[in-house]
Amino acid sequence: MASHKQPAPFYFGGLAASFATVCTHPLDLVKVRLQTQDTKGRGMARTLLYIGRHEGLLALFNGLSASILRQATYSTVRFGTYDYLKHKFSREDEVKTPIYKMLLAASIAVGGGFGNPADIVNVRMQNDGQLPAARRRNYKHALDGLLRISREEGVLTLFRGLGPNMNRAVLMTCSQLASYDFIKQYLVSTPYFDEAATTTHFAASVLAGVFATTVCSPVDVIKTRIMNSSRDGRYRGAIDALVQTVRHEGSMALFKGWLPSFSRLGPHTIITFMVLEKLTNAYWARRDRRD
Repeated sequence: MASHKQPAPFYFGGLAASFATVCTHPLDLVKVRLQTQDTKGRGMARTLLYIGRHEGLLALFNGLSASILRQATYSTVRFGTYDYLKHKFSREDEVKTPIYKMLLAASIAVGGGFGNPADIVNVRMQNDGQLPAARRRNYKHALDGLLRISREEGVLTLFRGLGPNMNRAVLMTCSQLASYDFIKQYLVSTPYFDEAATTTHFAASVLAGVFATTVCSPVDVIKTRIMNSSRDGRYRGAIDALVQTVRHEGSMALFKGWLPSFSRLGPHTIITFMVLEKLTNAYWARRDRRD
């Protein structure tokens, strides 16, 4: 993210991530569908076409309100806290922020708990179309989903999968935010990249997206399966879900949906960081002119 002696406004990360979510939501929906399949499915492209053909093009945006609500909570907290702590841990005379300080800030900047309720609704709304009609929840929007889950299954259901989600949040923040800053810092140290250049932001965000997808895939699969289960679901917890998945489907099932995950997380990471860089640079340019 743009370098400056002070952190950018707290909400910039959530704003950038919400914009990216609108652009990449259909790919996130396909990822959820693939991760909740018990058997080998159609694959990314065929699933995308199948949904559009049998459920309608608008079905590709099922759960969008929940996705935006999740980013407005989860990403706002993790981006804002990470940026604040990164600056807090850095010394004024440091030309480069050490990677261990980035990882420390990322590990503390946990936003998963804040986004968990919206994430539950998001996963269910995205997966609804492949369920039999009698088992569909048919939430109208994110708030309707939150209210119905609380009323029908209990408020605690909104925090189902909190453990895997918190673990994923730590992994995601470390592998996405800290890696982006580290990669960008390295690129800028070479004679080929400039800190404010769009090409620098693009290259760093692509590599950060690949790294984050691979690191987070196992936790993401387990989290998605737990969140999609009902009160009498098949899993007793994260460990049980992990054991059952590996036992019945093999260890590679933990990377099920990797391609759609990257196809979603890659563009999402690129858009998020490029928008965030533009917002931050514009903010500080305005502040510097005013001062």
